Amino acid sequence: MPSAYILADVTVTNPAQYEEYKKWSTAAMQAHGAEVCVRGGKVEVLEGDWSPSRLVMLKFPSVEAAKAFDASPEYGKARAARQGAAIMRMIVVEGV
Repeated sequence: MPSAYILADVTVTNPAQYEEYKKWSTAAMQAHGAEVCVRGGKVEVLEGDWSPSRLVMLKFPSVEAAKAFDASPEYGKARAARQGAAIMRMIVVEGV
């Protein structure tokens, strides 16, 4: 079964409130065995006009596991804490 990755492009609009989201999302990642590959490091565009402000990449053992994380009550707490603190664009992609 191929691994899966959740990729998120986040524009933080309220940094203080976003810290609460980070606390809850970290707990959700730990509860669901997410491997954090990227979480807000420096971004340099190599080609095109894409310029994400904050990029996150999480690895899961399968697409089903990634979707279970996203639909979980643990991540639901994080999502609620993020309301009004950030604009989130998030996808799941199947790995190799």
